[in-house]
Amino acid sequence: MDLFESHRGPLNNLLPYDGVVHDYGAVIEGGTADRYFDELMKEIAWVHDEARIFGRRIVTKRKVAWYAERPFTYTYSKVTKTALLWLPLLIELKAIAEQVSGETFNSCLLNLYHDGQEGMAWHSDGEKDLLKDGAIASMSFGAERKFLLKHKDSKEKVSVQLKHGSLLIMKGSTQSHWLHRLPPTKRVHGPRVNLTFRQIFVG
Repeated sequence: MDLFESHRGPLNNLLPYDGVVHDYGAVIEGGTADRYFDELMKEIAWVHDEARIFGRRIVTKRKVAWYAERPFTYTYSKVTKTALLWLPLLIELKAIAEQVSGETFNSCLLNLYHDGQEGMAWHSDGEKDLLKDGAIASMSFGAERKFLLKHKDSKEKVSVQLKHGSLLIMKGSTQSHWLHRLPPTKRVHGPRVNLTFRQIFVG
């Protein structure tokens, strides 16, 4: 039996309009998900993220890493990063995301949240470096966290619980019409690793 057979077929779109978000739930189970979490914590070249706000350099508690099939550059929050080349671990996880979703990816931005006090403010991933309307696969390991989406005009919100070993796909016009965030919470005390597989535009 195909490991991912139960995750194929039609899925309900979590968004009421103006985009497509599919929640596949836990596509990697139990001990396998635990192993991937431990390897990601140890093998990834984590660094504190930074941004430029009103000309000031801000360094976050949250850590990040940027990997790809080539040393692509990616600019967000007015800071440009150059990708490290894929690790075998990331190639394995990319293959899972691609097999389950039917999408293809050439890069991955990883985030490490040490506990629930670390989160992400409202934003959309519409940077010019990304393939327009391309799919973004969000794979989660570690602590379960709430993920919110908000329509830019109507302000309607959609909430999803991102579980250990889960996969969520955002695609189509989602980034044009919806914002998303990871709200901080005092209820979560453990770390979470989030991999966001992306498609960098190659002209």
